[in-house]
Amino acid sequence: MAAFRYVVADVFTDEALAGNALAVFTDARELEEEQLQPLARELNLSETVFVYPAEADGHARIRIFTPAVELPFAGHPVLGTAFVLGAPLQLGEIRLETKAGVVPILLEREGARIAFGRMSQPVPSWEPFEQADELQELLGVQSELPVEYYDLGPGHVYLALPSEDAVAALTPDFGGIQRLTAAGVNCFAGSGTKWKTRMFAPGAGPAEDPATGSAAGPLAIHLARHGRIGFGEEIEITQGVELKRPSKLYATAWGTPDEIERVEVGGSAVIVARGEFRL
Repeated sequence: MAAFRYVVADVFTDEALAGNALAVFTDARELEEEQLQPLARELNLSETVFVYPAEADGHARIRIFTPAVELPFAGHPVLGTAFVLGAPLQLGEIRLETKAGVVPILLEREGARIAFGRMSQPVPSWEPFEQADELQELLGVQSELPVEYYDLGPGHVYLALPSEDAVAALTPDFGGIQRLTAAGVNCFAGSGTKWKTRMFAPGAGPAEDPATGSAAGPLAIHLARHGRIGFGEEIEITQGVELKRPSKLYATAWGTPDEIERVEVGGSAVIVARGEFRL
């Protein structure tokens, strides 16, 4: 009977039992292809990562699964895996190969401990969301900014609400969202450098996500493109409060409204558990 070890990290938080939990199988070479999705379903976290030897110019190759599907890229799995692998390797930068390309993550340390990580995300494409009227009617909201769809592997739609209280008060129809779109639906509010968001993606796994790294970069782009923040200005994003999993994400976009040069998303993570599956 083979044993497969995994690590659980809470990501986009510096406290255990907060943020977004992630399982990382640190050596998935002997796992069968047909075992990957059932393992992610068994753990039932937002995402589970399987680590393999690098094939390109990265330090490792990773595959990312929700309980329902495999993703080409996701933010909290990439950042969390960087913390898990970067600690024993004592790296200042780790490069992870994903199906959306190689993602570099800069690791900031306090002594031997990794305290913070910053990843350069894929630059998304964007377009108006064709079902904006139906989505707003379904949520009972009217976005203060254009409702747009951003694609960086996973897709995200953004709706600007008038206040953080309005975001907190949302009681979405998850079945309706799942029938309308496979994209993550992000409702946000705030001002200056402080923003609150909630992300709903009932078709991918948990209906609401406590911290969505892949949505943080496009949110910074969306805010900068529509004049709510400046390009090159870092924002702090609060997420997960309604799920009792408070999270902090940091995002910066550089460029112009028509051309984005670079997107960076950062945060902390803590390792909270280790275990193994015997299969």
